[in-house]
Amino acid sequence: MMALGSAIGAGFFLGTGQAVAQAGPAVLVSYAIAAGIAVVVMYALAELASAMPSSGSFSTYAESGIGRWAGFTVGWLYWFTLIMVLGMESTGAAEIVTGWFPEVPQWTVALVIVVILGGVNLLAAGDFGEVEAWLAGIKVAAIVMFLLVGVGLVVGLIPGREEAVGQTLLGHGGFAPRGLAGVAAGLLAIITSFGGLEIVTIASAEAEDAQRAMGRAIRSVIWRILVFYVGSVVLMVCLLPWDSEEMETNPFGSILGMAGVPAVARIMEAVVLVALVSAFSANIYASSRMAYSLSARGMGVRWLLGGDAAPSAPPVRPSGDEDGARPSLAAAVREETATGDIARGRTPRRAVWVSIVLALVSVALNWLLPETLLGLLINAIGMTLLIVWVFIIVSQLRLHESLDRSHALVIRMPGGKAGGRIALVALAGMGVLMAWSPVARPQLVSMLALTGVIVVIYVVRQQVALTTR
Repeated sequence: MMALGSAIGAGFFLGTGQAVAQAGPAVLVSYAIAAGIAVVVMYALAELASAMPSSGSFSTYAESGIGRWAGFTVGWLYWFTLIMVLGMESTGAAEIVTGWFPEVPQWTVALVIVVILGGVNLLAAGDFGEVEAWLAGIKVAAIVMFLLVGVGLVVGLIPGREEAVGQTLLGHGGFAPRGLAGVAAGLLAIITSFGGLEIVTIASAEAEDAQRAMGRAIRSVIWRILVFYVGSVVLMVCLLPWDSEEMETNPFGSILGMAGVPAVARIMEAVVLVALVSAFSANIYASSRMAYSLSARGMGVRWLLGGDAAPSAPPVRPSGDEDGARPSLAAAVREETATGDIARGRTPRRAVWVSIVLALVSVALNWLLPETLLGLLINAIGMTLLIVWVFIIVSQLRLHESLDRSHALVIRMPGGKAGGRIALVALAGMGVLMAWSPVARPQLVSMLALTGVIVVIYVVRQQVALTTR
């Protein structure tokens, strides 16, 4: 439910129609490509997470499979992205509430959201999971209702369809009215909507029977997300003309309104509000655990591990290459779980508090710098997912044989290494499309710049450590 809650955010409800408006019915091709890449990435992550659960997830695997610099880079890149997303989610939720109650200041609503959901994250992991399951369950129920209504409209069980299915698919310029350029634009708009699935593996260190739980959770989440996303898009292009205003602005509400569902506008606002709140809560969880794991592996601040876990001397690096750059996966996971709150079965409260405080700061930035510094950061956020996915696949390719020899694999990547290599080629193609697109090019530049800054921080940090040793 955590993975579903994070992946099914406001972007799913608000951005899917915009992707259709860019590509036309051929957006189904865009979704098929994006879904194929996402499935390969998640199976790669499932293979690693089920074999060696870790709160650091892909950061831990990158450290062992590629090098210590990779674990540092992808971990802090992901953490930074989540912190900025927290500000956007709380601000978006506050805007919806103030639309209902204009007399309430927006900052007050945002503060309440941060305080309440921050408090939920300070509870024991099991209690947090219960709350997140209910929040995600509301979104899942809304999507299931939409799918049932949409299928009823398509097959004629529910009256109200305005055009025949063939007309909406082929009667407004054909299946691909904007050609390959439209498919590419739709792909760029869609690919990041699959972000959030990786959070399920961050929870692995706090799961009972982690190996069995991770295997079942990831497999089920992959196919449920495909049904929700692809099924929703199929219904949209069957029921609404791709070039209509309703498709671009409010496809979900328009289809429900077509079926005569009352108070559609309020229902969709409430669903988007729950989507934002649920994703906000899941991202506090993920950001705090990632910061905790990085600190436990000597890549952050030891203070985050808990009051009884901060040593007076620098931590000893795990065994690995001569410079400690590539510890074994088992050694990296042992270091993470050797000390600190999670090792003692406690919620990492200090890491959660840091995420809460920074969420408040990012809310302030949303108001103070809406079109300057924050705009640059948001551009970088949009495509950091692609960097994370590249690290996941490369880590799986590098670690697969050693895990196989140790008989640790519970889940295997379909197609073996070939699937991962094809996905890497597809992600490289995504990079080419971004460089070619005037809209996506600034995001590519911002993403690469942010990644470069984090790599430089790692290098400087290593040099300082060497000089003070």
